[in-house]
Formats: sequence, structure tokens, C-alpha cells
Amino acid sequence: MINLDDPKKLRPLASQAHQVAMNMLRPISRKYDRAEHEYPQELDMLAAMIDGLSESGASSGAGASGVRRDEKEEKAGVKNGTNLASVMSIQEMCWGDVGLLLSMPRQGLGNSAIASVADDEQLERFDGVWAGMAITEPGTGSDSANIKTTAVLDGDEYVLNGEKIYVTAGGRADHIVVWATLDRDLGRAAIKSFVVPKGTPGMRVDRLEHKLGIRASDTATIIFENCRVPKENLLGSPEVDVKQGFAGAMATFDNTRPLVAAMAIGCAKASLDLTRDLLEEAGVVIDYDRPAVTQSAAAAKFLQMEADWEGARLLTLQAAWMADNREPNSLEASMAKAKAGRVGSDITLSCVELAGSIGYSEAELLEKWSRDSKILDIFEGTQQIQQLIVARRVLGLSSAELK
Repeated sequence: MINLDDPKKLRPLASQAHQVAMNMLRPISRKYDRAEHEYPQELDMLAAMIDGLSESGASSGAGASGVRRDEKEEKAGVKNGTNLASVMSIQEMCWGDVGLLLSMPRQGLGNSAIASVADDEQLERFDGVWAGMAITEPGTGSDSANIKTTAVLDGDEYVLNGEKIYVTAGGRADHIVVWATLDRDLGRAAIKSFVVPKGTPGMRVDRLEHKLGIRASDTATIIFENCRVPKENLLGSPEVDVKQGFAGAMATFDNTRPLVAAMAIGCAKASLDLTRDLLEEAGVVIDYDRPAVTQSAAAAKFLQMEADWEGARLLTLQAAWMADNREPNSLEASMAKAKAGRVGSDITLSCVELAGSIGYSEAELLEKWSRDSKILDIFEGTQQIQQLIVARRVLGLSSAELK
């Protein structure tokens, strides 16, 4: 029989993450929302603690590197593994602050990309780096297959040229995972990802963006001009398989989209928890034993939001569980990202509305969470792109057949 409870072995990890969110992240949340582009020094100690837990094995592989689909785990018959641990811990951390989580050293989306597709030698070589991920370009929008940044093999090095925008942690990370094409004429099949160390000649951070939300996290534009990278820094196979397309590069998203969904779930849960308290202080009774139609409009709205939140949470857990069990989860990862992204934004905005002037002011963090949550419906693939991917998977159509 299906069990929808959180796995017992992962509950201590989730509890620890919640304590960190409550005692370390939440108290400095407003400070770094106001001090945009100022690095949160408090995160260094927390990052060191997470590194220690990972090295000791006490964290069950949670974190950016926890998304790797390990062959050994497959043989061991793992059911609830590191992907599930990661989404559960990220959910709790984002109950504290999304922007601060995205600012965590060595926990960037580029780290997840490395964990997803790097070979064993690359995993060892890039162990301990802090990697941002550079995909989006001016003019490409959500179409990752339309990447213009080029990578041309010259001897033992690739020469990168192009511009990347909206790179999360782009100013702080010490490495950047860059998507580039080996040959524009071969289309999406030629798109590969490269690990580029900061300080590499020809690579420069052009500017940092001022943003609506997640202000604690820096978002950069990075320029590559004749930037030479060792050919060993290409993640995965350098071969161009026209039949496969760029499924290898896109497979990264099957692991990282549930992580972004978990961020939205955590931020929405923070809003629900605070709004419940504010409603109770105002005398609004939320009765789980009575139909919503017999309760106040505020209580009925709150019950509906909780139901939507639970649906998003379960979809996210399913996508992560499938990754742990090495089951194809592209459909489920996009479903989770689409559901959680939309629900997260809807819930945080609705909580602002229910709380009235308190929700709109800086007296509470509700207005901040509504700003933070919007990006979670956009990056790692917008709401519209996720729905398009889901439609293709359900209908069995290719990207060329359904645009």
C-alpha cells in the first residue's frame, strides 16, 4: 500500500534543516533582502557544516550533489535516496529564505549539473567547487536549444564565445557550468556543458542584476571572449549524437527541476504557517472537520491553498523518488516544477491578500515571500515551457511536432 508520509530515515535530516532555517536563515532574511549584492557572511559557517555532514555521510547525500543517480545505489535497491533527501531538506531551508539558500557556497545549480552528468574523474576533480549554471542568453528566452554561445575545439582546449545572462551566484561562485554549442548547424544535438573556473582569461562578470525578489542571491551577466577551457572540462561525452538530440544536457533538468519545486513548496509553506497564525489572531477559525462552503471566505480560501500545496509537494516527492530509483522522470519533474511554481506564487500572493495591510507591509515577511516565489515559476524552465514538455510527453510528440 502506498505511504504518503515522509520516510522515517529522512525525517531527522528535514528536522535539522528546519532548525537551521528557523534559527539561522529567518533572522537574517530581511537584512539581506535590503542589502542586495552584499554577501551573507553568516553562510560560510553553515556551508562548512553541510560539507562536514556530506563527508561523514550523516546527511544522506542531501544538497546539490545529492542528485547524482549512482549505479551502486541501483544495485543496492535503494528506494528513498539522495534525491528525496535533497528536496526534503531544500523545502525546509526555503521555509527560512530562498535567496539565502541560493547563496549557499558549494550548493549551486551548477553543482547539481556536475553531480548529474560528470564522470568519476570529473567528480573527483571538481569536488568542493562552488558552481553556478549559465544557460540563458539574450534573445533565446526559454528555448535552451537556441543557444548561440559557441565552443570550438582548438588543440587540447575549447574556445568559448558568447554572453550569458541571469546566472544565479554568477558573481560569487568560483566555477560556472556553461552551455554552449559545438556546431550551430547540427542544432540542439551539439549543445554541451563546460565547467569554467573563475579567473579564466576571456571570462568576465559584466554586471549584477537588481531584482524583484531573492535579493540575497546575486544574479550576473557573464561574457566569454575567446575563453579557453581544457577539453577535459566538457561534462559527459563530447560526441554529437543527432538522433539523441541534447538529451544528455537536458537530463540535468530532470534532477534540478524537483529541487526548484521544493524551493517553491518551502516558501509557500512559510506563508501558510504565518497566515494561519495571523488569521487565528484575528478570530478566523479554520475547521478541518467541516466543508469549506460552510466556513468563512478566508477559511475556505486557506483550505483550498493547503490542498494545492499538498498536491505540489506530493508531485515533487514522486519526481525525486523516481530519480532515486533510476526511473525516467522527465514528465514528473516538469509536472512538479509547473505545479509547485504556479501554486507557490498563487499561495504567497493570496497570503498577502488575506493578511491585508500586515501582509503588504514590511511588518512581516509575507510581502517578501511573494516577491521571492515568483522567480521559482520562471527559472529552470518557465510555467509555459513546463506545460509544453508535459504535453509532449503525454501525447508522445517531439519538440518539432509540438512547439
